[in-house]
Amino acid sequence: PDLTHFRVRVAEKFMMKVLFLSAGYGTRLERDVQADQSGKYDYLRGVPKPLVPVGGLPLISHWMNILMKLDMVEQVYLVTNQRYLAQFEAWAEAWPKVQIVSDGTTENETRSGAVRCIQLAVQHFQIKDNLLVIGGDTLFYEDFDLQHFLESFNELQKKRKDACLVTYYNCAEHETVKFGILEVDEDDVVTRFLEKPQPEETQSRRACPCFYLYNSSSLPLLQEFLSEKKDRPLKERDAPGNFLQYLHTRRPVFVYKISGRFDVGGLQSYITCDQYFQQKKET
Repeated sequence: PDLTHFRVRVAEKFMMKVLFLSAGYGTRLERDVQADQSGKYDYLRGVPKPLVPVGGLPLISHWMNILMKLDMVEQVYLVTNQRYLAQFEAWAEAWPKVQIVSDGTTENETRSGAVRCIQLAVQHFQIKDNLLVIGGDTLFYEDFDLQHFLESFNELQKKRKDACLVTYYNCAEHETVKFGILEVDEDDVVTRFLEKPQPEETQSRRACPCFYLYNSSSLPLLQEFLSEKKDRPLKERDAPGNFLQYLHTRRPVFVYKISGRFDVGGLQSYITCDQYFQQKKET
């Protein structure tokens, strides 16, 4: 029997695109490095967070090494700003599957915000597939299995063909004020999203990093969300969690548990992340 059609059908189901959000200005890290008297971290000056060396590799190269092993990853996109565009273009020379777009901004004060950056990429690259969005300053612990995460998403599609999948890990009580927090029902579907709540505002300790697998059917909602928010302050459309808040009332958003992650914000979190990956390299 001719199995080519069957193979093509199966392959189509698994195809997806990946987008790195890398248009931030890393102001906190920049500030910390300038304030550090030792001069030990001067090599970080002027380097965008996704390209800071972690365990000897640019941070997002860790993701690329994993992504490039997976057949279903068709294309990788990256949104940056005008200030850092040249550095990302130089980095991407090693990765032929990466395409880059700049949001045109040059200052933190005029930044586009994460949701607008996702929409920019969707429009610019005419993305109509399932889309995995990854925050460019985030790395997961080594036990994270991306293949398993994607298979879980694929299984969900059989139940709900418009399902999206996001990750969470359990944070400490005092940390809720630093993260987007998810509340879920007994089916692991998101029922509420809170941006940096006080611990007493929710019983949930599920912190949600910027690592979202959007079903293709949810992408048109980006423009709807931005149109609704166009006259609102930037902070209401800046954090990618703001869109998640909007999305979960319109599409089923399921959760997938991870053990933890590194979020390179300031210098201390960078040092912790770098040490972890240095140790992994040596073992």
